[in-house]
Parts: sequence; C-alpha cells; structure tokens
Amino acid sequence: MMLCRALRPKNLPLLFHKPKAPFGSLFSTHIVGDKPILVRDFIHSALYDPKHGYFSQRSKSVGVLPRAIKFNQLEGRKGYMKYLDKIYKESELSWFTPVEIFKPWYAHGIAEAIMRTANFSVPLKIYEIGGGSGTCAKGIMDYIMLNAPPRVYNNMTYISVEVSPSLAEIQRETVGEVHSHLSKFRVECRDATDRSGWGDVEQQPCWVIMLEVLDNLPHDLIYSENQVSPWMEVWVEKLQDRETLSELYKPLQDSLIKRCVEIIDLDKKHDFQSSAILKAKSVWSKVFPKPQRCWLPTGCLKLLEVLHEVLPKMSLIASDFSYLPDVRILGERAPLVSTKKDGSSSDYNSYLDARGDADIFFPTEFWLLERIDHYCSGWLKLQKDMSSKEGKKRRTITLDTSSFMDEFGLPSKTRTKDGYNPLLDDFKNTKFYLSVPTHNTV
Repeated sequence: MMLCRALRPKNLPLLFHKPKAPFGSLFSTHIVGDKPILVRDFIHSALYDPKHGYFSQRSKSVGVLPRAIKFNQLEGRKGYMKYLDKIYKESELSWFTPVEIFKPWYAHGIAEAIMRTANFSVPLKIYEIGGGSGTCAKGIMDYIMLNAPPRVYNNMTYISVEVSPSLAEIQRETVGEVHSHLSKFRVECRDATDRSGWGDVEQQPCWVIMLEVLDNLPHDLIYSENQVSPWMEVWVEKLQDRETLSELYKPLQDSLIKRCVEIIDLDKKHDFQSSAILKAKSVWSKVFPKPQRCWLPTGCLKLLEVLHEVLPKMSLIASDFSYLPDVRILGERAPLVSTKKDGSSSDYNSYLDARGDADIFFPTEFWLLERIDHYCSGWLKLQKDMSSKEGKKRRTITLDTSSFMDEFGLPSKTRTKDGYNPLLDDFKNTKFYLSVPTHNTV
C-alpha cells in the first residue's frame, strides 16, 4: 500500500510498482446502488470489494524478494536504481514495501524499538495490522530469537490481522521458513476495524504494528460552499443515466464524521472571534466565495477506537506517508488516486474515477494522528472538562524514517559503496509514530 512519490522524476522508476487491474472499467458505478453512500463507503468498496476491489484480487500484489539486497556491493544511487529496475522486471506483477526492500534490517529496527521498551515481566505479544507478505513478522521474530533472552522468544505470540485470504497464506509461508516460529505465529483473516472480531478486552500489555496501513484506510469528505458556511457531509450518488457519479451534500449527521470534526476542532476559529469580525467575513465570503473541502481520516479514527477499547494497554508503532507531492484532487489531506497502464503510472483528477483499477492513498498528518490517539485513549475528552487534572494516558513521539532507523536500526547495513543510503536518503516523505501507555494520572 505504499508508493514512494518522493522519487517521481521521469528518469527514475517508482520504488513501489502497482499491478495493472484485470477487471472492468465500469466497476465504480456498481459500488453505488439506488441510494447514496458516504465517501468512506465508496472508497472502501473501490479498494476492498471482494470481487472487484483494487486489493482483493491481487494474490501477487505484494512482492517477496528471493534474497536480501546486498547494499554494500552496489556502487551508489545509480547502481541501486538499476538493481531495483531489474527486480521489478523479474516480478512484473509485484510491488515491494520498504520492509521487503530493506529486509531484514527494516524489521530489525522495529524489533529493537520494541525490545527497548517492552515489559518482559509478561509474555511478549505483538499484533500486526495488514502484514503484507509476512516479511516484517519474520524479521521481528528472527531478531527476538537471536537477541532477546530465550524465555522471551519461547513465550512470545505474534498475531497478524489480515483482511486478504491470499496474503494471509503468503504470510504463513514466509514465517514458516523458520520452523520454530510457527508455534508462536498465527494469522486471523478479518477486518481489524470490526470490533466483533477481537473478542474480550485484553488487559495485558501488547504491541500493535501498522506499516503503510493508514494511507489506505477509508476517509470521509466534508464540504463548505464558502468561508463561513457550515460544513456538509459528502455522499456519492448515481445520476439518472446510471453511469455517472456525482456528489451530494447533506448537513453533518454521521456520528463518526462529527467525532472527527470535533477532534480536528474545525470550528475553533469561530469560537474566539468577535461578532464584527464574523460579520465582515460573512460579507467577504459572499463577494469572494471560496469553496472548501476537507478530507477526514474516519477510517483511522474507527480503527484506533476499536484498538483502544480491546487493547487498552497497547503500545503502537505506525509508519506512513507524511505528505504526497503532485496531488491533483482538491481538499485538505486529499488523496492520490493512481493507476498503472501499459507499465507506467498515472494519477486521476477525481476520486470518483477510481473504477477498481486505481489505488487511493492518503497522506498522514501525524499531529492529527496523535490527537486521534489521545482522543481514543480518553484523555482528550477529559480536557474538555476544565475540572479534570488527569494527565495524558499516552507518551508519543513522531520521527522521520531516517531518525527512527538511526536510533533503532543498523544504517550501515543499507549503505552503498559511495556512502549513499536509500533507506535514509530516499524516504523523506515518511515518518514513524510511536505511542506507549503511561501511568501518569495526576
């Protein structure tokens, strides 16, 4: 689910290739029935519909390299890009995540971050949401087997929560390359945002890993016709010709959207302005109206609400895009809608053009991810009660990928002969977010 948009120049291939869709181009008009649907439901269907969704039918969409890249044998950036081009041609239907390209070192860095802060007085338990090919799981388990006390490895549990049955099978095969891992690893093929799949609340400490998951979570869209008009929900409906999709605007009613608006505090600017200023803005907006569109990470909010409810003592590691260049679609936090035709990638001008042949992926505003995290932990809600003196329930930090790997990884292992290091130099638009529970309550 990751496409390195930082390397967009025409003379460089994209780091992460996406396969061409094998199904009909009119799929998006079948997503919407006789009744309008919210934008998040449209996006979810376009990406994950069991029959036609972008990811659902791609058993080979996540590539597995037969062997680790020996970076110290490559001359430099040119040699690295040439090698990437070679492996993509050999795996035409696959794309490769950072954890795959930089295996085992990428996963080892995550494992080291876990080991430095884990509570080993209880058995180590790790959940990975969207485990891809299983390379991260295997790399982490390898590292713990070799570097942690034997009892930590012997008693650990690693659970992959994976919505794709085909990827679930690949994960079992990858992790099973080390026989002793199999008794400690399992895949639960289900949607992590579905509360019913989690069972009872788990009170023991655990870890949750999400690599390139947030970018493909469904988002909602809200719209305001000018600078002072109220925000409206955006729905998608079919026009009378039954083939054309259009947007429909309704007053804010959906509870998930309203909670997300509350977290972002979109209306805070109105709360502290005088009536004279608001009146002047109202006049200005009529003379020079400026429509506004804002994308809301409601899928992220729903997932974190579920995780905080069922795993209240979880520690979280998430990695994703911090920004996406060359976005054509309008709105704050707007997505890229990218398709691949005849071996080359191109972007659509509208999310409504996604017809099962396109990836829809969003940037992550990490300050907002942190607010959602605090909100779901209950702390942000308490701050609205002025009498509450309760401290934060989470300790959080956001790091550039290069800073994270400098701290927890082994950067020398991904350095080429001339000193160029693709892991540190080519991932300027990605960050890591770490969040752990705190016992501070006063």
